[in-house]
Amino acid sequence: MKQLLLALILPLLAVFPAAADTKAPLIPAPPALAARSWILIDWQSRQPLVVKDADKRVEPASLTKLMTAWLVFDALKQKRISLDQVMTVSDRGYRAEGSRMFLEPRIPATIEDLMKGMIVQSGNDATITLAEAVAGSETTFVDLMNKTAQRMGLAGTHFMNSTGLPDAQHYTTARDLATLAANIIRDFPEHFPLYSMREFKYNNITQYNRNRLLLIDPHVDGLKTGFTESAGYCLIATAKRAPRRLISVVLGTASDSARAQESLKLLNYGFQFYETVRLYTKGQTVSALRVYKGADSEVKAGFMEDFHISAPLGTAARLKATLESVQPLIAPVEAGNRVGTLKLTLDGKPWGEYPVVALETVRIANIFGRGLDTLRLMFK
Repeated sequence: MKQLLLALILPLLAVFPAAADTKAPLIPAPPALAARSWILIDWQSRQPLVVKDADKRVEPASLTKLMTAWLVFDALKQKRISLDQVMTVSDRGYRAEGSRMFLEPRIPATIEDLMKGMIVQSGNDATITLAEAVAGSETTFVDLMNKTAQRMGLAGTHFMNSTGLPDAQHYTTARDLATLAANIIRDFPEHFPLYSMREFKYNNITQYNRNRLLLIDPHVDGLKTGFTESAGYCLIATAKRAPRRLISVVLGTASDSARAQESLKLLNYGFQFYETVRLYTKGQTVSALRVYKGADSEVKAGFMEDFHISAPLGTAARLKATLESVQPLIAPVEAGNRVGTLKLTLDGKPWGEYPVVALETVRIANIFGRGLDTLRLMFK
């Protein structure tokens, strides 16, 4: 199809204050971490800021429990389970290897307590019990995990269990884990505070959250640790400073303290040397595009959510944009349909491409209107 380019430089420039010095500040290279792979993303823009082997297949260990938690939260939202529902640990859950909540076979526990046991204490007994509550069996639950991973676009992920116990076919990537963590924060803000709990007492046993950053940095408010001998020490951490939230994934460090310190290096770098700005608000018209054979001759195009962009500190004002619109755009056009691509450049270099959608629906015109536009298109 023929493409139509629309310059959108002035609307972008209006977002930023004028700067006396247009030269970019000196930005140091990202820190080199003592880890196997890592990624830092901005939660609002979903942009990767720092990447090292982020698509390399790795063993997730207990970071697996993020997907287990997502499915439990979703089951609560769909009212298929409830917080006060009680569950008794099965023999499979009671005999699970690794970290434990210390469930007792004859003492039921509520879903709410099981969630805390899984998230704060990383209890494998709690995790399997939750999987059985949602799907009847862990085997069926794992099938849900893999289908959800596909729906989220986690192309480098495959699960074999709900806990993260080692298996040759149980793997993920740093990039996929960052996406999963971002989805939990977005989709279930009511449950996200569980990840900031520093301790949880159950069965007269108090266990502490293994995420050391909850004690070191007051801006850190989650998410999850993981460890096996083969995976090393891993940590997904998130911190919020003012309006910005960053998510770091650091995999395969040598110790508990190392995963905390390396994650903190990554988060500090992102907050110090990058900025995030909102270019367009939810529902704001980026451009009105010509529509043929429609009841209306134009459709408003933009974003269904606030659109943010991240850039090195001091450079966002130099972003420039063009809108590449699908043309001819022919009715019917449904709200949410992709109708173009916003292309950003920074100092003349490509910075990113983002889908632009119709903000309204345009129905088909009557036979007279369709015929007239057919003639127009013949001579266009």
